[in-house]
Amino acid sequence: MNRMMKSVGRLLMAGVLAFASTAYASDGIEIHHLGVNNTLVRITGEGKYVLLPVQDSNDDAAISVLVDGRLERKINVKLSKNKVDYYVPFDLEPYSGHEVLLNVVTTQSRSNIREVKDDACWKNIALSDTADVANRENYRPVFHHSPLYGWMNDPNGMFYKDGVWHLYYQWNPYGSKWQNMTWGHSSSKDLVHWEHQPVAIEANGLGAVFSGSSVVDAGNTAGFGENAIVALYTSADASQIQSLAHSTDNGQTFEIYPGNPVITLESEARDPNMFWDARQGCWVLTLAHALDHEMLIFTSSDLKEWTLQSAFGKGLGAQDGVWECPDLFSLKVDGSGEEKWVLVCNINPGGPFGGSGTQYFVGDFDGKTFKADTDSSGNVPTKWMDFGKDHYATVSWSDAPDGRRTLIGWMSNWQYAAEVPTLQFRSANTLPREAGLFSGSDGQIYLSSSPSPELAVLRGRQVVRAANKSAGKKPREFELPADNGGICEILLDLDCRKADSVDIRISNNADEYVTLRYKASDRTLSFDRRNSGIVDFSQDFPAVTVAPVFEEGSKLSLRLFVDRSSMEVFGNGGKFVMTNLLFPTEPYSKISVSSLGGNAKIEGLKIFSINDSFSSR
Repeated sequence: MNRMMKSVGRLLMAGVLAFASTAYASDGIEIHHLGVNNTLVRITGEGKYVLLPVQDSNDDAAISVLVDGRLERKINVKLSKNKVDYYVPFDLEPYSGHEVLLNVVTTQSRSNIREVKDDACWKNIALSDTADVANRENYRPVFHHSPLYGWMNDPNGMFYKDGVWHLYYQWNPYGSKWQNMTWGHSSSKDLVHWEHQPVAIEANGLGAVFSGSSVVDAGNTAGFGENAIVALYTSADASQIQSLAHSTDNGQTFEIYPGNPVITLESEARDPNMFWDARQGCWVLTLAHALDHEMLIFTSSDLKEWTLQSAFGKGLGAQDGVWECPDLFSLKVDGSGEEKWVLVCNINPGGPFGGSGTQYFVGDFDGKTFKADTDSSGNVPTKWMDFGKDHYATVSWSDAPDGRRTLIGWMSNWQYAAEVPTLQFRSANTLPREAGLFSGSDGQIYLSSSPSPELAVLRGRQVVRAANKSAGKKPREFELPADNGGICEILLDLDCRKADSVDIRISNNADEYVTLRYKASDRTLSFDRRNSGIVDFSQDFPAVTVAPVFEEGSKLSLRLFVDRSSMEVFGNGGKFVMTNLLFPTEPYSKISVSSLGGNAKIEGLKIFSINDSFSSR
């Protein structure tokens, strides 16, 4: 009898504990704490979204989403412990009329359930019919593409069709650090004004959705229909494999190919990039053999069955880190009818100034094999597309109009991308750029990157116009536009004459500044951001980057785009570019020009405010 009474007592006590662990965070949400690191969240009410509270510094909680008792998906969210930095919405509309249960497992064990209940996430989780994504960030760019919220890295899958530029990107919809990789989607009719679209491709049983590419299958080679959009991307889980999806609504939604994966290898490979080769009437694909520091080249007639043809890169170029995000395309060399091929290879780490960067090779491609040009010593030189620290994963749009080769990159660096001083979002894209080829004085052919012509729409009123001004040891100063936070476009033409160096300083009233220094002795332009504002969030952020100017004379032509947290410097018609993030504590308000060792001449200076249509960002 005593034994029976003890058993009943245990059962009663278990029931009391179960009852005690149930709480109601808000109308329509039940919370059941099962232990010190496991909680069930049951959705009992109506609403379009569950708003999940996030604390950026927390570890990820693993959330299994069950619908009618079956596992629908898994996501990772940095659920709040003692404060709420922001909320991320989990969309409930696809599951309307069904039972939804979130099984939450955290790594942050507590000594007892009472401590668990005190976590901020359980007190603030809520149902809502709206998701507030209004910008709350001082450093969100005004005229660069960025996600509405959450983390973004590589641009991928971009294509142009029917007057619309489609930009997909690596996106975490559940936090502003890397996790939960999906294809986010934005579209634009002018490469400047971007409209955010619903998520395009989400993780499935084969893994997260990493980078890839999309093409317009005009000839219906894959059998999905004439002009279907076909995407190839990396599915990443225990291994990395290549998967196919297609869209018949111009890239708004994608259907996953049931025969996936379409490419498997015995070693790590990712970021497939494909194009139609009209010369041989087939598709060509480049795939980054990441740890082997090479690019693999495949061909296919139907986008489903791929044949490995060759490999390029072992022992060539920058060999550190991993090779990623390839692109292969042809261009005419300026001033000649010669056609050359460019193989883009993004690398991390191993960039020219630490962390990630974009190298490229110029050469010839016969449809199966790429062969890089060599220098006068017979070596394949290392060439960089951008000489800043914040330019990575650069790839081009497929099917761009008028034979254009239009590229865009991720404007950050893996060294500190997750630590930059923003919360609601992290990372933006570079401005779109037009690729070209030019011959250098050393006989080498180099890649140029000039601002896309659509960027002319950015220009508002002209606030400064100056010409034929001498610049000596005493700085000659000009005001930047005060409206819209000092963002602007600057055109500056210099004749450095016999000056040893020329300094261009962009500064604010808090004594924060960026210095661009031209050195005549080695014909380089440096970009010093060590005193640019907030720089202490990473030891790798304060830096000086240096670019060759690719000109022999004393003239220097610069086009600068200054946004709230970045500066892009295009030099000598795009022959060199430097992209760097900046986080001033107040907007930059003036630009000055000075020189040492002789006077320089400001042949022309124009400063434009940014069009008021962008001020609502």
